[in-house]
Amino acid sequence: MSDRILVTGGGGFLGSHLCERLLGDGHEVLCLDNFYTGRKQNIRHLMSSPRFEFIRHDVTFPIFLEVDRIYNLACPASPVHYQRNPVQTTKTSVHGAINMLGLAKRVGATILQSSTSEVYGDPAIHPQTEDYWGNVNPIGIRSCYDEGKRCAETLFFDYYREHNLPIKVIRIFNTYGPRMHPNDGRVVSNFVVQALRGEDITIFGEGTQTRSFCFVGDLIEGMVRMMGTDSTVTGPVNLGNPTESTIRELAEAVLELTGSTSKLVKRPLPADDPTRRRPDISKAKAVLDWEPRVSLREGLAATIEYFRKECAG
Repeated sequence: MSDRILVTGGGGFLGSHLCERLLGDGHEVLCLDNFYTGRKQNIRHLMSSPRFEFIRHDVTFPIFLEVDRIYNLACPASPVHYQRNPVQTTKTSVHGAINMLGLAKRVGATILQSSTSEVYGDPAIHPQTEDYWGNVNPIGIRSCYDEGKRCAETLFFDYYREHNLPIKVIRIFNTYGPRMHPNDGRVVSNFVVQALRGEDITIFGEGTQTRSFCFVGDLIEGMVRMMGTDSTVTGPVNLGNPTESTIRELAEAVLELTGSTSKLVKRPLPADDPTRRRPDISKAKAVLDWEPRVSLREGLAATIEYFRKECAG
């Protein structure tokens, strides 16, 4: 069945891939973005579709639309971007959630919140399960994002309990792939761009901290499956790759795949940067029959190919 679907943050890295997937599935897509971090080039190839509509709008202000489903992805997700204007970041998460939940309540739409592994902070348990409440600094430089997303989850579940609103909450772990912003400061894009330019690859700390990298196509599949579950499935559900890699291992893989002669250079570890991050995806496997399919090397190869063209352009 074809639905009319709103994607907030639809011009961003994840949002543009989601819009593309939903159009491919035959839906009508309303893409909403203010291009704070999203880019027109991410959705330019979708503009010719009669089932695609772009709306330039900031989710911190209400909007009135008629839709069947809402994917709420609007919020800068990289530390470089969300720390640039931290008050606006918190507003985007909190006011944006309030406005989108209000819209969903008015039109009776199912709404999905793209939350984040950052709600776990610097986790005291490993791997992270959905019932873990987290270890978050509420007044640090990352708090605008971490606490904004935590508050958004609170709002979603309060709307569910108070108004019986059909909600879905996913917690996204590190995701990478084509259309990442080249200057977003995230580790995959940093390493790939530095390697392609022949610049030093900057490793923060000793490079022993770990992350779990999920390719964007796998992540989008999980999001769509979550939206397709029945009303009893609210989440939160972790979506990410349970295969853990150190930052140094990632850097070495990027050097090998790019053929770069870049050198590894150490820098001080940023404040509140988590030392370990890996999802327990048992719930996603059980509820969504989902797990990542794309290996890190395969995903990195596709990402490197994208950035080769980006850097050349």
